[in-house]
Amino acid sequence: MNTVMIANRGEIARRVIRTARRLGWQTVAIHTDLDAGALHVREADRAVRVGSYLDVDEVVAAARESGASHVHPGYGFLSERAPFARALAESGITLVGPSADVMDAMGRKDAAREIAVTAGVPVVPAYALDDDPATLAYPVLVKAAAGGGGKGMRVVRTAAELPEAMAAAAREAAKAFGDDTLLIEKYVESGRHIEVQVLGDSHGTVLHFFERDCSTQRRHQKVLEEAPAPTLTSDQQAAITTAGVDLARQVGYTGAGTVEFLLDNATGEFYFLEMNTRLQVEHPVTEEVTRIRGERVDLVELQLLVATGEPLGFAQDDVALEGHAIEARVYAEDSFHGFLPQAGRTSIVRWPTTVRVDHALEAEQEVSTSYDPMLGKVVATGPDREAARTALVAALDETAILGITTNTGFLRALADSEEFRDATIDTAWLDRHEVPVPDAGLARVFGAWTEVLLETMSNRAGPGPWQADGWRMGADPAPATVVLGDDLVVVDRARGRVESDGRTRDVRLVSAADHTVHLMVDGVAEHAVLNVQRGFVDVVHRGQRWVWERPDPFADHGPEAGDGTLVAPMPGTVLAVNVAVGQAVVEGETLGVMEAMKMELALKAPFAGTVTEVNAAAGQQVALGATLIVVEAAE
Repeated sequence: MNTVMIANRGEIARRVIRTARRLGWQTVAIHTDLDAGALHVREADRAVRVGSYLDVDEVVAAARESGASHVHPGYGFLSERAPFARALAESGITLVGPSADVMDAMGRKDAAREIAVTAGVPVVPAYALDDDPATLAYPVLVKAAAGGGGKGMRVVRTAAELPEAMAAAAREAAKAFGDDTLLIEKYVESGRHIEVQVLGDSHGTVLHFFERDCSTQRRHQKVLEEAPAPTLTSDQQAAITTAGVDLARQVGYTGAGTVEFLLDNATGEFYFLEMNTRLQVEHPVTEEVTRIRGERVDLVELQLLVATGEPLGFAQDDVALEGHAIEARVYAEDSFHGFLPQAGRTSIVRWPTTVRVDHALEAEQEVSTSYDPMLGKVVATGPDREAARTALVAALDETAILGITTNTGFLRALADSEEFRDATIDTAWLDRHEVPVPDAGLARVFGAWTEVLLETMSNRAGPGPWQADGWRMGADPAPATVVLGDDLVVVDRARGRVESDGRTRDVRLVSAADHTVHLMVDGVAEHAVLNVQRGFVDVVHRGQRWVWERPDPFADHGPEAGDGTLVAPMPGTVLAVNVAVGQAVVEGETLGVMEAMKMELALKAPFAGTVTEVNAAAGQQVALGATLIVVEAAE
């Protein structure tokens, strides 16, 4: 029996395990201490601990220890490291991928460029590093010859900028790849990123599985990917897929790989960029639309077949396209605040059930910044592009991750945009445009409405609101005010109205169970997933997470930042002011009382002293953080 060790983690490890198990292979997972309880570890037949996924010696030793006949590297980590491939070969273990020599040849952009020229594949016009900067046709792109992912890459628009850009790119490349060699090429202002999925066996057969469009990217990092490419003519498609096969055949490629091209929107010409000698993150869109003699393609199955020395057993004419697929990468990042990586513990995780989802995230899971922030991939299909796009938007509506912030709302807004709908987004579009931040209004309605329902249910003996039988409705309560951050939301269940953001909405409850609430808001069906707790309200609506933290309303509310300034701990109404300016007070004395969220909050003196300011009066409405009383400490 064949045994494959997956030298990776997360969703790609689970993806390989799924296919290997179907084929009857034994599976071995590796894991660090952080991943000891991870999904991919639990799903494999066996698991081996390593100190790092990047340590060649440790990972090869794990393969030997496990008795693996094959190692699947996934993507990232060691997947394109020639020393890893050589070390496995020396141990008599087969890498599910190309040879170390092919990795060496295609892993450097300068060497790969020369191979492309030999194969007759178009390449981007380039300049010599010692050319006079004044003679270059700007803009140009300075990029690292080793590695990828946008590291060591700079767009240069004038001759004066070139020396500094080259120095910065070289420093970044040396740090990232240990190699500061650079290339200078023509920069295409408006282009589309087109990549060809190829696969070769050890018997000389190299085939393509058509192309993908990965133009929707931010700073050279892909965001949405789709297959087939929506803007190619049939002639362009034939030319670019042929070029991909020609390049792979030239280098003697075996296994699955991707040849990447840049299509110039201004001229319609395409140029070779680089080759990824591994499976791509976005391989699911190819699998969803490609058929071999009518059967859906499984690229991992074909990888394992080739790795055992078997011929592919079919020809290019047997490979056909059917439908359209679009993939969205879900990351632990705050897309609307600088795309900053996020970390923490999930509380509720809901993946859509109507589309393909490759993920490794579950409820109550710790998400660390130690690894890539990708949590999963949502892949929607349809008979045509628009059907796939609308299915993706609907699927992202159903995606809810609470406890940490993700980019799901950003992905949903982007997939729903006119620009993506019309396929007008080029590779630099997201660097020039901002996706509008989703409105918090409806999320606020859900948070307030649900809190009032929960409070109503807590005052009754009936089941809670998250039970499968829904709400036990009784007499409608009086209107209630809910504080969410700096906002006051008035919920009038009796009249079916919610006042927030300066507007009034008609709201009717449809159902509520298992943390999911369905409402009719102004006649439109909406739903959200919520986690309402004493100290916070966490809401995901249309993929976007909104969280409002609240102070403990039962705590004493003294000074802010340790001084004598007493501020409003939340928006509310001042019920009483018990002191005047110049009055002496003792520590702990109640200086005033305010009401918020139907509770009275005592404002107590932080220390003995004299009142120097009183900025509130009984009956006054005050905002969160408003300065109410100031006490100067006694000497």
